[in-house]
Amino acid sequence: MSETTPGHFCWYDLMVPDPDSTLSFYGPVIGWTMMPFEDSPEPYDMFVAGDTPMGGVMKLPADAVEAGAPPHWLAYITTPDVKATAARATELGATVMSEFDVDNVGSIAIMADPQGVIFAAYQPSDAYEPGEPGPMAGHVSWHELYTDDWEGAWSFYSDLFGWEKTSSMEMGNGTYQMYGRDGHQMGGMMNRPNQEIPAMWFYYFHVPDIHAAAQAVKDNGGEVWNEPMEIPGGDMVAHCRDPQGTLFALHAVGSGAA
Repeated sequence: MSETTPGHFCWYDLMVPDPDSTLSFYGPVIGWTMMPFEDSPEPYDMFVAGDTPMGGVMKLPADAVEAGAPPHWLAYITTPDVKATAARATELGATVMSEFDVDNVGSIAIMADPQGVIFAAYQPSDAYEPGEPGPMAGHVSWHELYTDDWEGAWSFYSDLFGWEKTSSMEMGNGTYQMYGRDGHQMGGMMNRPNQEIPAMWFYYFHVPDIHAAAQAVKDNGGEVWNEPMEIPGGDMVAHCRDPQGTLFALHAVGSGAA
């Protein structure tokens, strides 16, 4: 088994019907460039923030579309033993959708949690240690779970990945529970505020100027369904939808202006 710190989000795949059109949207919005992954058995392009790959784009499989899966972001969470993690997840009520190995990359299990939310457990080929905590431009700075039973979700994910509760706050629809691991503040989870928002993992991408990024969403065919707003602590967020219907969010520190 690899010497890998468990429970950290480390990679993000965008699953959409038309992968070729994604950079023309996310490039202006988040500032990514793109590079191919040469060792992939199938064409696979990676999003690059600065000089660091942070995710990639894949075609949403036809069978997934037929089953009703919308375009979405899929995150990979580290584990030192993916088979043991998948087995424990099954014991806790999850469904393992697929398990596979990728040469020189690692072992992956894609699962639906007990409430049907999709995520991936990932055992890297090489040891993985998280970087320094704190937002970096073009990277995911917050991982938010919308669910129908956040307490049940907390029991599942904390058992599986060793997450720890940090702070919490009361909102209009109940508790917003924040969590982290190893000194890294990672995200929060809550019961979804309405039926229009699906049960899902929702990712916040850090940008230097949230107002410019939100305008770029609109200029490039996307939608801003919650305009930039201040959140507790003084940072700014905006909730968006890309041209293919994928939900995501923007996050900027402080006033949100570069």
